[in-house]
Amino acid sequence: MDDATANVRVPLIAEEEADGRLAELYDEIKKATDLPFVPDMFRLASTRPDLLEVILAGYKGIFLDGVLPRQTRELISAWTSKVNQCPYCVGTHSFFLQVFGGPEELAQAIATADSPDDLPVDDRTKVLLHLLTRLSREPYKITDADWQQALGAGWSSDELLEAFFATALFNFITRMVDGLGLGTSVTASRISQQEVPPSGGDT
Repeated sequence: MDDATANVRVPLIAEEEADGRLAELYDEIKKATDLPFVPDMFRLASTRPDLLEVILAGYKGIFLDGVLPRQTRELISAWTSKVNQCPYCVGTHSFFLQVFGGPEELAQAIATADSPDDLPVDDRTKVLLHLLTRLSREPYKITDADWQQALGAGWSSDELLEAFFATALFNFITRMVDGLGLGTSVTASRISQQEVPPSGGDT
């Protein structure tokens, strides 16, 4: 176990030790994330391939296709991680935000912002992020007026459903990462330590 995973409370099966269904899932994860290694977030469930399949299905459902641009989905993931105070996930998805075309200025702002109003994004995006912040903190207080405000800002029902799903998924992921001892720092995320490619995409 290296320093990044020293505080993790469950066993983490190394890639070279995986066999059977776990080895297959590890291959699927690397393909889905386009990374040469399996992120430690996934390895939290490595002793339970049945649970890992659920986590991977959620990841694929959000990140491999969608009605929102990938950059927006990564922004939602990074911001939800910030709201939940999970440095590991903030670092991971701030990296992916830049990979898919988000400016470095925005990625850096997420790390220190207290509100969507502190981010260098347009008003339409701020309306969405305010709504998603409420979804993370006090979903029972979301009203029809809140939903209509987001529609009025230019978001479709399909886009809002996807945004809600992504936010709900990251409320789950950040709790798992933090609760199991992985989310203590940005540097715990091997992904956040990768170099952002010189040009990103937006898929």
